[in-house]
Amino acid sequence: MSSGYSSLEEDGKPRSGQNYLSKEEIKEKVHKYNLAVTDKLKMTLNSNGIYTGFIKVQMELCRPPQTSPNSGKLSPSSNGCMNTLHISSTNTVGEVIEALLKKFLVTESPAKFALYKRCHREDQVYACKLSDREHPLYLRLVAGPRTDTLSFVLREHEIGEWEAFSLPELQNFLRILDKEEDEQLQNLRGRYAAYRHKLEEALREVWKPD
Repeated sequence: MSSGYSSLEEDGKPRSGQNYLSKEEIKEKVHKYNLAVTDKLKMTLNSNGIYTGFIKVQMELCRPPQTSPNSGKLSPSSNGCMNTLHISSTNTVGEVIEALLKKFLVTESPAKFALYKRCHREDQVYACKLSDREHPLYLRLVAGPRTDTLSFVLREHEIGEWEAFSLPELQNFLRILDKEEDEQLQNLRGRYAAYRHKLEEALREVWKPD
């Protein structure tokens, strides 16, 4: 692999959703793709029908993500920097996001980020969020190498405040809230009991027979 590129290693195991095309169709499309390539980033077809190649991902982040303090690397910023990844046709969107975060030693959860495909049609630009199980290299192969036809963008995931947390984390938050609620109720009951006791004492003093 060429220096300066990040790579996702292929384990050779088939995964669900990757067989969009027959081997002959893949062979033909890879051949046409490589003929149209102008930046030397060609695809390679293996004998098992799995192919490898490059995708470029533009970083469009509203804020610099949290990185390891000892990373020694610059965080991807919102200035639209482009990153090139060498991946396999079996690599999913989720794996591509993880690879990008790993490249920059980002410590935030991959659940906070999403990969979008940007398409250009009839002078209009459309952005569509990809599911974690889609295969970016397949989309690149079908669209061809031109980034003005199809490009990939990494953005913060448009999710609610709590959706980035795991189920065990959310359950732990609920336990903490339940505990705090019980403590507040006990304190409130104690204050009212003390207030009632003082009122009863005052009433007894008022109605005490002379």
